[in-house]
Amino acid sequence: MSETTSHEHEPPVDPEALREEVRDKYREVAADPGGDHHFHTGRFLARHLGYDPAWVDDMPEAAIESFAGIANPFALRRLSAGERVVDVGSGAGYDTLVAARQVGDEGRVVGVDMTEEMLVKSRRNAELVGAGNVEFRPGLAEQLPIEDDWADVVISNGVFNLCPDKWSMFEEVHRVLRPGGHLQFGDIANGTEVPEEAIRQIDLWTG
Repeated sequence: MSETTSHEHEPPVDPEALREEVRDKYREVAADPGGDHHFHTGRFLARHLGYDPAWVDDMPEAAIESFAGIANPFALRRLSAGERVVDVGSGAGYDTLVAARQVGDEGRVVGVDMTEEMLVKSRRNAELVGAGNVEFRPGLAEQLPIEDDWADVVISNGVFNLCPDKWSMFEEVHRVLRPGGHLQFGDIANGTEVPEEAIRQIDLWTG
């Protein structure tokens, strides 16, 4: 088991209240990916973020339409055949399916998401493309349903910024990664100090 350090800290907002707002937003993305969201989605977004055209153009529309990432975690390092991967906040499963292609039949990818509508859609998408090396599990980034030291790689795309308890997230990543494993994630970082009153406004986290 990986060694982790426990930290006593108070999240700046109520984690469950924030999760409910996030779930509400991504239920909308699952049901109506082309709707009026405050971010781009789908094939256009994947192309804009520099995904390999082969991963974008060959993907069925249903499997890419609800993609709502903010970067390309595979730009950091292409995955290797046979690797075991955890996708934290897997959504409708686009990054999970891209990872599945890279690791091949000898590899395995587990997507973890907290929104039931996204889990339903991601499982349907895995069946659609015949990805037999993929599994989707319900769970939280702070409590990953993955055994210790299981993963060679953890990927994530626009999820860490939506979690108020960053310590717990990184501790969980450390726990599930094998020694020497890789964390590859794209996310949003703020280079300037945010006022305390703004940090405590949940609507600003999701807006």
